[in-house]
Parts: sequence; C-alpha cells; structure tokens
Amino acid sequence: QVQLVESGGGLVQAGGSLRLSCAASGRTFNSYSMGWFRQAPGKEREFVAAISVSGGRRNYADSVKGRFTISRDNAKNTVYLQMNSLNAEDTAVYYCTADSRLRIGTSARAYDYWGQGTQVTVSS
Repeated sequence: QVQLVESGGGLVQAGGSLRLSCAASGRTFNSYSMGWFRQAPGKEREFVAAISVSGGRRNYADSVKGRFTISRDNAKNTVYLQMNSLNAEDTAVYYCTADSRLRIGTSARAYDYWGQGTQVTVSS
C-alpha cells in the first residue's frame, strides 16, 4: 500500500498560482503512476492530470491544459501540480491518487489509493 498526503492548497486570487504537493509513503513510489483529481461542491470528482512512473507521459484534462503542469520527483516520493492562471472554476478539493497498474487514465475507478484532499479556493 501507499499513503498519500496533499499540501499546498489555499486561497488565491483569480489569475494567481499555486503549487500542490503530494508526499507518498509506504510501498515504493516508482511502483505507481500518479494523478490529480478535483471535486467542487455539488459536482462529481473529475480528472485533472496524470503522470507515468518516469514522468515521460502526461495526461491533462482539457480544462487545465496550458495552465497546469504535473511533475514528480521519485527521489523525494512526491508528485506536484503547478497551477497557473487560476480562475473561480478551479475552486475545488484536490486529491492525489496512485495507480498500481501504471496507467495514466482519466477514470477515478482506475486508481487504487487516494489522499485526503487539499482545498483550493480561487476568489474572483
């Protein structure tokens, strides 16, 4: 198993930036592809981004392409989500997730482990 702990959320003005971090512990970090999802109030959880073990493959939701960047540091057992040009529609709880089958899919059901989430609020 792997335990995931997100950090870096907070309140930011529209147009601003935040960087989320997700620290993994437990089983070897490079046994998992990693992803980020988000859930806004009253909405379903939605895919944001995913990254392969090596970092060579990445997948993004259309709504964040060009604004968000996912990356990972396998030496630090950490995955990041750099978020730029934030707008009110990005307000949500952001969840880090891990897939032991090494995919970078968009379905939440494909992921095995989840963090507790970190709140991101963008004020307009």
